[in-house]
Amino acid sequence: MSTPQPEKTSPRYLSGSIYAHVLQLSGVMILGFLAMTLGNLVELFYVGQLGVEALAAIAFMFPVVMALNGFTRGIGVGASTLVAEAMGQSDRSTTRRVVTHCYCLVALITISTAALLGNFAEVLLSRIGARGDALIASVEYSQIWFLGFPAMGLAMVSNGLIRAYGNPNYPGLIMTTAPIIQIILGPVLIFGWFGFPALGIKGAAWTFVVGSSAQLLLAIYWYLFHARLAHFDLNTLLDDWRQILTVGIPAAATNLIQPLSLALATFLLATFGTEVIAGFGIASRIEAVVSMVVIGVATSVVPLVGQNFSGGRIDRVRQSLFVCYSACLIWGLIAALIMWVGADIFVTGFTSTELAQFVAVEYLHIVPLSIGFMGIMTVATHGFNALRRPMPALVLSVARLLLVYLPLAFIGKAFLGYTGVFWASAGANFLVAIAGVAWLRSVLVIAGGARRL
Repeated sequence: MSTPQPEKTSPRYLSGSIYAHVLQLSGVMILGFLAMTLGNLVELFYVGQLGVEALAAIAFMFPVVMALNGFTRGIGVGASTLVAEAMGQSDRSTTRRVVTHCYCLVALITISTAALLGNFAEVLLSRIGARGDALIASVEYSQIWFLGFPAMGLAMVSNGLIRAYGNPNYPGLIMTTAPIIQIILGPVLIFGWFGFPALGIKGAAWTFVVGSSAQLLLAIYWYLFHARLAHFDLNTLLDDWRQILTVGIPAAATNLIQPLSLALATFLLATFGTEVIAGFGIASRIEAVVSMVVIGVATSVVPLVGQNFSGGRIDRVRQSLFVCYSACLIWGLIAALIMWVGADIFVTGFTSTELAQFVAVEYLHIVPLSIGFMGIMTVATHGFNALRRPMPALVLSVARLLLVYLPLAFIGKAFLGYTGVFWASAGANFLVAIAGVAWLRSVLVIAGGARRL
């Protein structure tokens, strides 16, 4: 009796121009990420009209939001590497099964996490440094925000799976939906336009819930009707979860390092007062807009490196990494120049508090200097994950926080005040990026030699 052959599907990235693939993959994601960060920036503008305490409340919640986004995205990376590998081997049946089982796993994790954190929001935010009215407002925002987290998590993971599957365009549609809703619906719920009750900061949270739900509906349409990937297999469920988590847990832990660094910075800066926290929150959101370009470039790595490594094209793997490194450096220089020239203009619309404006400008004159290196560091960590070697990425990220950023932040605070915390972030990005490139190069040499044996 003959062994059943797997369903065949065509790998997209084993041929064609690497430059064109990076441009298409990153271009769509950059536009999507820019839409998301601009939506968040517009939301911050709306919230800024409520006062400096509301701005501080959002700033305290920001590390939590980033941590949950990063953790969920890391689990998705674990599934995306398996999907890219299956696509590189033209195996559609495995692709369908892995995607389905990934959705089940992410739904279980996000719903459980939202329920847990919703009950302990006040304790969590107070540990980060929130106090008084800022703590009350931050808790009010967070408890509604957690309701939309499972929908957002599933939609976010879908973006990576769709790209690994070989469709670089549809994720852009998913990603831009929530920001559009944020911009249109936000003032209606926050300020009470058109007869709606003015919900204040709670209105911003409910806008997030509505936007995330719309994104999830688009993801479900792609999964069930467009790609028709539904394929649940109880016999292989636990094994697929194990394979997803083998890469996904270290990738998620790697993604948590940046939010932990942000939480640490927020904690250190909280000692300087609400105005400093508000300025930091404004500047970090502005910086996130230009940083999304290098993050978008880095997201090209998993589908490109995953498919080409699985297909035995080590030369194309190296070229993909070189193109992504170069793009990050070029944009890093452009972004730093934009921030240096426009920082004063960018911050004035968010608050009239002079100290908050001053702090935000100082941040934008320091941290964006390292955006290119932050992108290179992210490309390297994605490269390790695409090779299904997630531990070096985790080690690098932990070392960045504990061995580089933490000592620099405490030293910088002691000698330079809050600006020393900003310089520590820039310095850590530079040092870890150099180490990441060197380590990935050595791993790729070993992995490439092993595949040829």
